[in-house]
Amino acid sequence: MMPSSPAEQARILLVDDHPMMRRGVTQLLEFEDDLCVVGEAGDGEEALRLSAELDPDMILLDLNMKGMNGLQTLRALRERGVDARIVVFTVSDDRGDVLSVLRAGADGYLLKDMEPERLLEHIRQAATGQLSVSPQLAQVLAQALRGGDQPRRIDELTERERQILRQLAQGYSNKMIARKLDITEGTVKVHVKRVLHKLGMRSRVEAAVWAVENQLV
Repeated sequence: MMPSSPAEQARILLVDDHPMMRRGVTQLLEFEDDLCVVGEAGDGEEALRLSAELDPDMILLDLNMKGMNGLQTLRALRERGVDARIVVFTVSDDRGDVLSVLRAGADGYLLKDMEPERLLEHIRQAATGQLSVSPQLAQVLAQALRGGDQPRRIDELTERERQILRQLAQGYSNKMIARKLDITEGTVKVHVKRVLHKLGMRSRVEAAVWAVENQLV
């Protein structure tokens, strides 16, 4: 269980264009000592603004929003260097949606029809650095990430890049990796980009799953 002291709460930004959904999730989380909703956004543009203002630990992001949809918002957040864990929370169980958001940099994909207790479990998983995916989608994800036949240039990774890959596989954010390896967050970002390029991957989640499956951790 995560620490319950206020300083160590997981600070969450909710992004959903349905006020009732935001209210329901907020009410579910407000009784949890280790989880705290710090802001709510009703669209992608507001999500970009609040993520910069609030610097949340996690963003719970709806996929099917009007205007700037969840995938576009996710890409914009990552392009702006937002390092929060981003978990897509949606009604869509479409295989293409799952792969698109995970390869765009999401840290999880949860379906809105799950029981409240399971939702809390998965949010905690994501908050502690684990990939969090609704159980019925796990097989889809595993098959997709195994599907690429291109060779992985693991031998081309430097020792530092291998360290970074191992940290990614354990679910650590850039900020946490920087702290553990005593380097700057900017340096971590550069190393992550190089690791993904050399391995021919598009997201840290893809690299993390591959590293675990190939016992590189």
